[in-house]
Amino acid sequence: MKRISILGSTGSIGESTLKVARHLGEKIQVVALAANSNIDLLESQAKEFKPKLIGVYDQKKAAELQKRLPHIEIAAGMEGLEAVASYSDANLVISAMTGTLGLVPTVAAIKAGKDVGLANKEALVSGGALVMSLVREKGVNLLPLDSEHSAIFQCLQGGNQNNIERIILTASGGPFRTYTLDQLDQVTVSHALCHPNWKMGPKITVDCSTLMNKGLEVIEAHWLFDLPIQKIEVIVHPQSIIHSMVEFTDHSMLAQMSEPSMIIPIQYALTYPERHHGSLKRFDFLKNGNLQFLAPDFDRFRCLRLAYEAISQGGSLPCYMNAANEILVNRFLNHKLQWKEIPWKLETLMSKHQVRKIQVLEDVLAIDQMARAEAAQI
Repeated sequence: MKRISILGSTGSIGESTLKVARHLGEKIQVVALAANSNIDLLESQAKEFKPKLIGVYDQKKAAELQKRLPHIEIAAGMEGLEAVASYSDANLVISAMTGTLGLVPTVAAIKAGKDVGLANKEALVSGGALVMSLVREKGVNLLPLDSEHSAIFQCLQGGNQNNIERIILTASGGPFRTYTLDQLDQVTVSHALCHPNWKMGPKITVDCSTLMNKGLEVIEAHWLFDLPIQKIEVIVHPQSIIHSMVEFTDHSMLAQMSEPSMIIPIQYALTYPERHHGSLKRFDFLKNGNLQFLAPDFDRFRCLRLAYEAISQGGSLPCYMNAANEILVNRFLNHKLQWKEIPWKLETLMSKHQVRKIQVLEDVLAIDQMARAEAAQI
């Protein structure tokens, strides 16, 4: 039986994880939950899954939830998130909190010797070298939950890392794939939040519209699969049926395919190394007979190019880029800047950043705070 803790149980990945746990029944036991502040949903989840520990980052909300659920231990603040991440009964931690908020508890889970199902991009984008060093030191499994990285992970099962010619991450292209430059000038928040294939939170949805999300995935793939950036490519695949591909040195290729749903990669992580009967319908090839592949436009979607540049330079730049982008996206969501300004302002900020080495977790957090402060002022 897998006993799981979920960091970010009220978000889209967290809720999908609980849906899979519900489907798998007695194979999964939810022992701990954590979220930022949505205690109404947390209360509902707690009544259904009966965890032994709940972490709430917002301390006032934690106190309120404790009154509602006096029979369950409620832990507050970052200490509460870390308590859920390192909870002794858990043998798998689902890291699904968005933003750098999820980095510290993810590190805590690895230090505690827990296998981690990773959906928090920031953990590897901001602190990839540190995280992967800890993973090797503790001998834990880092199981990707993103559909693209899960696809690569599945294609590589039983394969030889030295035989990889390249990996190809697929991108839907987002809602503005066919937009002209003039049309991109008119993008609104409501436009950016209408993703054609996936239902996600607002921040990641905007990142998909700028292709920054794919850029972050490139950086993640670099760390997860220990590949040079030159072997990681992006191709636009509007149907989101092929989730990613691996080409080997003999030029044969493996691809992982399914309907665009997070249920499959989440269930694979929860049951790994086994597979269990899924809850989705069988794939219908006759209804999916037209699969397109297009080159990404690095000029119209400059965030993808910026991500390649950040990981190529390395050091503190990926961490800086990630945090600055998060602030710029939030400003866009709050109608304080235009969509097209996100990459422009981000490029300006990155060009002024003095790259330094990242040696400890405190370095990551310091760079993150610096980037946020500077992105709030530009």
